[in-house]
Amino acid sequence: MNPKAGTQIITNQIQDLLSKMDNDVFCQPLTTFNGSSVGQHVRHVIDFYLCLIKGCDGTSIDYDKRIRNPLIEKDTRVAIEELKNISIAIQPLDIHAIVKVNSSFTDYEEEGNSQIPSSIGRELMYAYDHAIHHLAMVKIGIKIHFPNMSIDKNLGVAPSTIKYRKEKIATVNSN
Repeated sequence: MNPKAGTQIITNQIQDLLSKMDNDVFCQPLTTFNGSSVGQHVRHVIDFYLCLIKGCDGTSIDYDKRIRNPLIEKDTRVAIEELKNISIAIQPLDIHAIVKVNSSFTDYEEEGNSQIPSSIGRELMYAYDHAIHHLAMVKIGIKIHFPNMSIDKNLGVAPSTIKYRKEKIATVNSN
């Protein structure tokens, strides 16, 4: 599977989650997240994809220059629409194309940013892994604060972990 397909899978998974959630749940500050909401985590994931897409125009990808659109974190419909747009926007991208990624490793302005070569495919992998990480946190927050809400058991679980679990079950069942 290529990183475009991975992006499609993760954006569909997020859309599925949001379709089961009303805006009150989506926007509620959660103590588990130090006052952040599920919506803020979803917006953060979307921001990374938007930075990636914007940087594929030949300039550079800069994840520090996120838009942080508050409408995305307050309205599930807006978030779902952005996820659909991301799925469409990545389709024509050449995963082998070289891009530059601006990275800062400190909050000291005088240090400046480093510019690191990468590829669109590698950055799609990064955004995917980043999304998995945030979805794992979202899953924890939902289980703690909204225990009656039904969520996919594989939400926030890396494909390698899912494969490992399946192999382990198959091994146990064959013995």
